[in-house]
Amino acid sequence: MLDALQNAFFQTGDTLTSWLSAFSSFLWGWPLLIMLLGTHLYLTAILRFPQRYLLKALKLYFVKDHTDKGDISPFSSLMVALAANIGAGNIIGVGVAIAAGGPGAVFWCWLTGILGMATRYSEGLLAIKYRVENKDGNMSGGPMFVLERGLNSKWLGTAFAVFTAIAAFGIGNLTQGNAAAEQLHHAFSIPFWGTAAVLTALTALVMLGGIQGIARVCAFFVPFMAVIYIMGCLYILTIQAEYIFPAIRYILDCAFTGEAAAGGAAGAAVMAAMRTGVARGLFSNEAGLGSAAIASAAAQNRNPVRQALISSSGPFWDTVIICALTGIVLTTSIIAHPDISCTDGPRLTTLAFSKIPYIGSPLLTLSLVTFVVSTILGWSYFGEKALEYLGGIRLIMPYRVIWVAAVFIGCVSKIELVWIFADCANGLMSLPNLISLLALSGVLVQQTRYYLWQHRLDDYDESHIPEGK
Repeated sequence: MLDALQNAFFQTGDTLTSWLSAFSSFLWGWPLLIMLLGTHLYLTAILRFPQRYLLKALKLYFVKDHTDKGDISPFSSLMVALAANIGAGNIIGVGVAIAAGGPGAVFWCWLTGILGMATRYSEGLLAIKYRVENKDGNMSGGPMFVLERGLNSKWLGTAFAVFTAIAAFGIGNLTQGNAAAEQLHHAFSIPFWGTAAVLTALTALVMLGGIQGIARVCAFFVPFMAVIYIMGCLYILTIQAEYIFPAIRYILDCAFTGEAAAGGAAGAAVMAAMRTGVARGLFSNEAGLGSAAIASAAAQNRNPVRQALISSSGPFWDTVIICALTGIVLTTSIIAHPDISCTDGPRLTTLAFSKIPYIGSPLLTLSLVTFVVSTILGWSYFGEKALEYLGGIRLIMPYRVIWVAAVFIGCVSKIELVWIFADCANGLMSLPNLISLLALSGVLVQQTRYYLWQHRLDDYDESHIPEGK
């Protein structure tokens, strides 16, 4: 009887995986790719390449704004956003992208990060400009408020909030817990339920502190985990230095000539590399998704453009640096070691790090687990704010209970299903957000001209912040 129920469960899972995979392929076809990359390019052009202000953005990390408008510091808001962005997608997801689209997917993922800096700039600016103060005295903002207050489109704001609440469980919960459980089981034979129990308890404990508690944990974890992981990648590249330039050439060849992991026609392979790379880039840095803007809205900042600059640096760290390093590490490992193949998918990063004597597997495990913990915490806040927009603060506590329970479920789920689910949710979530960015491009230019191009970054914005829900 138990075997029959188990077989029925897995058959249902396989059917659902097949359906979601077909929907994901449709959703991430040419129309959404053109809209996403087109928005990145358009905003880069009209805002005069805001990526060139990266050094100014980095300096603003260490400047504290003395204003009572906001719940956390600008640096903390960035750490919450990065905590949500830098997760399993940067480690496991790059291997999945290479397996699905070939090494060329790494290039498209990296390009999405570069261009996405302009989009994240825009999202951060609008989040500050259209945020509201809720009944608890905390700031609430993000694309749902931008759509409602900037475009007078309540229904689109509601659609974004619904997609965000759903997507949070895919990109920020199920996939993260699943990746941590898989890695700990592979490295140390820790049972899945053991990882589930510990991760669930940690999540519940930190979420009790709200955004301030989440921000404190993220401000500690994010820099630490990023440095540890980058050091591991650099060590692998040092011992495989002779393969770095061949790997870069291989990535570029696959991106433009159509050599994919599974072979096939050149045109189809280029499309596979582009689609997979752009989807994984969005999964990594969330530029165009709109989620990071929810954290930006909580920042204490004197004007929208200052926060926009800080927000724009997010894709630089999580995609331009970390995803690029991961992609080059994996490709050099594929070239250097005959026992590592493009088709290894989720295990690619594990196999690459296993080549580091003694410390490789523990180092990857430590990086992945800290990435996962911070991502679960960051996305819990995004989903919470989406639910608050839909039904008020009364929904926060039930949502937290469901979120904590989902962490346990994610640790014992099939990885293929949750990754595909996350890609579908991402695509749906990006549509209303991209509409708001394009429709309010005039506001973006006006604000950027006043504060940035006319050198008024130190001015205070005296706009009134209305009371929301």
